[in-house]
This record gives sequence, C-alpha cells and structure tokens, in this order.
Amino acid sequence: MERAASDSYRRLVAFLAARSHDVAAAEDALADAFLAALETWPRTGVPHKPEAWLLTAARRRLIDGSRHARVEAGALPALLAAADDAHAAAGADTVFPDERLKLLFICAHPAIDAAVRTPLMLQTVLGLDAARIASAFLVKPATMGQRLSRAKAKIRDAGIRFELPDTLDLPPRLDAVLEAIYAAYGAGWDDLAGADPRRRGLASEAIELGRLLRHLMPGEPEVQGLLALMLHCEARREARRTEAGAYVPLSEQDTTRWSRPMIEEAEQLLAEAAQAGRPGRFQLEAAIQSVHALRAGTGVTDWEAVALLYEGVVRAAPTIGALVGRAAAVGEGGDAVKAWALLDAIPAEAVERYQPYWALAAHLLTRLERRGEAAAAYDRAIGLCEDPATREYLAQRRRSP
Repeated sequence: MERAASDSYRRLVAFLAARSHDVAAAEDALADAFLAALETWPRTGVPHKPEAWLLTAARRRLIDGSRHARVEAGALPALLAAADDAHAAAGADTVFPDERLKLLFICAHPAIDAAVRTPLMLQTVLGLDAARIASAFLVKPATMGQRLSRAKAKIRDAGIRFELPDTLDLPPRLDAVLEAIYAAYGAGWDDLAGADPRRRGLASEAIELGRLLRHLMPGEPEVQGLLALMLHCEARREARRTEAGAYVPLSEQDTTRWSRPMIEEAEQLLAEAAQAGRPGRFQLEAAIQSVHALRAGTGVTDWEAVALLYEGVVRAAPTIGALVGRAAAVGEGGDAVKAWALLDAIPAEAVERYQPYWALAAHLLTRLERRGEAAAAYDRAIGLCEDPATREYLAQRRRSP
C-alpha cells in the first residue's frame, strides 16, 4: 500500500511540476493527498487508479484556499489546470505519463548550482527527505533544506523550460542524473530490512530509472555501467541476510543465493559499454562488482584486481566512498599497514559521520593489534549504524578476542 502510494506520489509530483513549472507548489499540493491515502487505503484497499484517486484529493484541497496557504496564489491556476490534465490521463485506459526522467534533467539545468543538482533530484523525483539527503552528502539538515528551497525557487523564477533537453544538451547534465539515481539506489540498499517506509522500494525504482535512461541514451557507456553496477549489487540482495535475519558480509555470502540472471544481464551491459572505449566511474565500479561475482565460480576473490580497479575509480571520482573502498581492497589483499595508511590519510572532518570508514578502521586496527583504538572505532561505527542486524554484527566483532 505504501509502495503504491509513494510510486504514484513521485510520478504525480513530476507530472504537475512539469506543467506548473513550480516544484515546491506541486509537492505542497500533493502532500495532503498523500497523507489522506495513507489513512484511507488501509481501510478501503488500493484503488484501481491510484493516480486518479490522489489527484481528486489534491484538487479538492487545492481549491480549499484556507487549507493551502502554502501554495502561492500565482501557482494555483497552473496547478489546477495540470491536475485536470493529469486526472484525465490517469482515468484513461492508457499508461499514465512518466515524467520522472524529464524532471531529473530539469533539476540538472546549468542555471542551478551544481552542488545542489543531485540533492534536488533525490528530493523532488525520488522522495527522500532533506535530513536523509543531508546525511548522504555529509552536511547539516538545515543547510541542505535551505539549498533545496533556493534551488526550487530558482527553477520557478528563472522560467526554466520543463522539457527534456536537446540531444546535444543531454551529456553535460548526465553526470548529475547518474549520481542521483545511484544515490537513490544506495539509500534503498542500506535499508535492506525495509524499516524506513520512505526508502522502501527505492532500489527497484532506481533500477527502473536506470532502464528508462538507457532507453533514452542507448549508446552511453556510463548509463550502461550504472545499470550494470546496480544489477550486480541487487543480485546479492537475498544473500545479505541469513534466514534468521543476521547480517552477512560480502566475503562470507553463500554465492548460490546470488541471482544468476541479474549477474548475466550486468555482464552483458558491461561488455556493451566497453565497446565504446570510454571507461568511466560507473563502469569501473561495476567492474569491481564483476570481480566479486567471479567468486561464484572460482571460490576466491581477486583482491589485487579489485584494488587496481579502485585506483581507477579514485582517479575518476575521488569520493569518500571510493577512498574507503580502495583501502578495504588493499587490506583484504593482505597489506593492512598500507590499507591503514590510505584510510588514515582521509581528512578527519570528511569522515566524522561516515559509518563505513569507522567499521573499516575498527577492522584494520584489530589486525594491527591496536586494540584500544579498534574498540573506540567499533563504538563509533556501531553508534553511526542504523541497521540493527549490522549493528549486532559489529558488536559481536568488538567482543571477539
């Protein structure tokens, strides 16, 4: 029920924003309708046309001015007209128009601050809240909220066209779109237990958007690389937990539980991407997952190959995640001293709240027999961990002699 409501909500925000040219007003117009759905649908069941139900509720509330002071008067006529168009489309026996991809590229418009393009997509198209986005980008929630509000006002006030850019204008906006889809997948991946309703189904939606993007740009190797990366990760979803729900790290997963069809599709995409001769960050990250997938046949992981590929990722996109991943690969390859040196070289302020850094630090410091520092790092990693199963796994490791 929540999945159906959130899927419809995201599609309708994109549809209304594309026609009213006001993202914030479209979100406000639908917010109450979404809440009403969450209250009503558990009793009545999900309607046959959820989009039509939400639009009827939203339109009813839009014309109730006293309850919708948040929607500026100037935006109301355009929103009502857009709601009527959407209602007609939702009620017809055709597939409701999917404007999410268009809105992704609009959020990546050159007039919008480059630093806020990906966060803007995550909120407007993929439904993540400002606090979650702020956590992913390692900034304060209030700061992220202000940036997002300014970006939405910029879209409205600058009169940015709500349409897919011309073919030649797609590539300059592509990096931000790929980054947003991957960040959405990561948010869904982290919430494996489905404890957060706002992130439920997000991994599947990210893969769906990846497929839509590939249809739009069929020859773009980084699009193929991103889709391959997500499919490789998704192939291991079932193996990440035991039957009892305990966390299982990648190196200990039962490879017979990995999805062979997803791995084969990912490998096919990587092979197609390689033909373009333009390697990039997402192709390299997918190649890392491809090396891990080989363990299903060989029984071992080629950590030297993983570390080498991470060097390429760090050169292409030196994110904190890539730097931590490179250190982990070097450590698993047998050189804990070098791995710790790589990890320790990352600026402290950048990893203050980055949980994977502290989990890896605890692991490496234990191997280096720096027990006191390892215990402190475990405490930090456990404190930053949101997933109960992973928290319990780390607590067990901390108690190990």
